Amino acid sequence: MTSTTLNCRIEALETLDANVTRVFLRADLREGQGDVAHAPGQYLEVAIELEGQKSWVPFSIANAHRGDGLLELHILHAEGSRSGAALARRLRLGESLEVRLPMGECVFDLADRRPLLLIAAGTGFAQMKAIIEAALAHDPDHEIHLWWAARTRPELYLDDLARRWARDYAYFSYHPVLELPGEDDFDGVIERIDRALAENITATRHASVYISGSPGMVYAVVDTLEAIEPLTERVFSDVFSYAPRAPAANGEPR
Repeated sequence: MTSTTLNCRIEALETLDANVTRVFLRADLREGQGDVAHAPGQYLEVAIELEGQKSWVPFSIANAHRGDGLLELHILHAEGSRSGAALARRLRLGESLEVRLPMGECVFDLADRRPLLLIAAGTGFAQMKAIIEAALAHDPDHEIHLWWAARTRPELYLDDLARRWARDYAYFSYHPVLELPGEDDFDGVIERIDRALAENITATRHASVYISGSPGMVYAVVDTLEAIEPLTERVFSDVFSYAPRAPAANGEPR
């Protein structure tokens, strides 16, 4: 897909937790800007101004393509982020944002019938949400295993949605993971995500694996899964493109 640049209007804002805002953008397709088609798993970039210059900030598109110009973002407000602060000042209903999309090669193919192993940390859930919506719309019986990690329970900001999928779809399983202790009534796993996977996953060979999070988290998960059994080529993450591992002395990725 060729990327395009267009203006989108902020149609709705929703606070999901203290640090995450859900933003719904709408492109007016009547303006001749073209459709906002994207594949599940892709991202867009929002233009902001920093020190008098235009910068582009990436966000996963959190909804499957609908054909009506709607785009959903989950925006984390990270303390000390200049780009985040600049964008936060523009998050007002009716505000117009310049975006370009689609971006990214971490894409779910609807023809892929393999089980999906989806592993996300924090707002990495946004990318997985788009993949899940597309997969379930195409085949409600697609086998999907979602592992979603956060430090504390409020950071699982759409936990109720994930639990609803688990109730409504026979082949969908949800595994919430919290890194910090202190949640005595929590029914998920309290552990770091890579260790939680090591203790609970026994095979990955027949699955398509998607991982979304920081580079450190993604590569810790990759190493964990590789230790369970050798990974196939069906492992996807945007991190592989923007933060590739340096090769080891023998020429192999570390």
